[in-house]
Amino acid sequence: MTQTLSTPPGADAPAAVRPNAVVSVLAFSGIVVSLMQTLVIPLVPTLPGLLGASASDTAWAITATLLAAAVATPTVGRLGDMYGKRRMLLFSLVTLIAGSVLCALSTSLVPMVVGRALQGLAAGVIPLGISIMRDELPPERLGGATALMSASLGVGGALGLPAAALIAEKADWHMLFWASAVLATAAAVLVRTLVPESRVRTGGRFDLPGAVGLSIALLCLLLAISKGSDWGWGSGLPLGLLAAAAAVLLVWGWWELRTSQPLVDLRTSVRRQVLLTNTASMVFGFAMFAMSLVIPQLLQLPEATGYGFGQTILVAGLVMAPNGLVMMAMAPVSARISRTLGPKVTLMVGALVVAAGYGLSLVLMSAIWQLMLASTVIGAGIGLAYGAMPALVMAAVPTSETAAANSLNTLMRSIGTSVASAVAGVVLAHMTVPLGPADVPAQGAFSVVLGIGAVAALAAFAVAAFLPGRRAASGAGGAGRAQGG
Repeated sequence: MTQTLSTPPGADAPAAVRPNAVVSVLAFSGIVVSLMQTLVIPLVPTLPGLLGASASDTAWAITATLLAAAVATPTVGRLGDMYGKRRMLLFSLVTLIAGSVLCALSTSLVPMVVGRALQGLAAGVIPLGISIMRDELPPERLGGATALMSASLGVGGALGLPAAALIAEKADWHMLFWASAVLATAAAVLVRTLVPESRVRTGGRFDLPGAVGLSIALLCLLLAISKGSDWGWGSGLPLGLLAAAAAVLLVWGWWELRTSQPLVDLRTSVRRQVLLTNTASMVFGFAMFAMSLVIPQLLQLPEATGYGFGQTILVAGLVMAPNGLVMMAMAPVSARISRTLGPKVTLMVGALVVAAGYGLSLVLMSAIWQLMLASTVIGAGIGLAYGAMPALVMAAVPTSETAAANSLNTLMRSIGTSVASAVAGVVLAHMTVPLGPADVPAQGAFSVVLGIGAVAALAAFAVAAFLPGRRAASGAGGAGRAQGG
């Protein structure tokens, strides 16, 4: 049951909302959190030497972030609906600060992995920010603002890679994490100062068994996906983890349908609009990450391969940077299309643009500018689609479940990127050519991954085609809000 409190316990008295400030601060917070995800990429080849550990062990610096983000996102979203979205947003930023400081002080593997896990706990910032926007902004500002917030994920990732590469190249690597701590601190201060706490709350008790069950299932699933290639897909450990994930999810689903106040309202989640949007998000997460895996590798492979460009990771980051900028530029375009034709159309157009970008990448691979062009087209499509997804979700769920629903949508996107990484890893590991003492991915392997990305984008288009039309979606949203009131 939704509660609208005049002054939520422990919160400040309501103040006048300044839409421009709220949107700017929340988008900045989203960019800061997404920067964290690309922070260690320039360090990956050198981490074993820096931390005195093997390459397989230092890979946990990335895996820990992925797992922590998966566990935190749905839980933090639900807690935000119950106890205050800004409160949980600040909590997420504090964990990012703590994790960044711990990594900045690290000289060995264990504190680095713990710090990276703390950073991963901040992944709920973007869905929480979208939910705050729904509560606080006037309707005419909501579409563009949520599109911008969704795009911040790609913007931070694209801009973070060249910035991190430059810092790692010119200064001590610990500066990467000190910079992250400073930016996260600035975001927290701005949120505390300029973003009001929502008065929209849902009552009840937190579903601890549901949170634990979903966390165990996600840990098993994503651990199997992310480490399956290292362990061997046919070995007992990844297969056992996948089986455990399936078994726990079945029990978890039974519990969520049985309890009166579930962590995830499965009855809402299986509504046609929510289910299809989450499915499209997962497929889009796959499509977006395929490009991020292929283009940097092509740019950094030696020219002796005949198709590599022999560039540094700094150059690779600069080539990818326009991708993130165009995502942000497409946010108002996405909102305008959604306003006039409906978010379903925006999502379908975005899927087609992404597919076209992958089509370009398959035929334009012989020059750096060609890769940049294809990446930018894909970024435009992702910007369109990501702007439409929150609108589709929020139109179909009660106001009191906004943060939880957006967090689940973000989680689906993350699962898609994890699956993309696993699939691409298998393809690139099995289609190789010899180069000196080692093997490197063949040109055909990159083409296969790009082709899979194109197919994923077309699959997202097909899923979006089955979404309710604009009039039906509006009716569903109204029903959802009526139930929440």
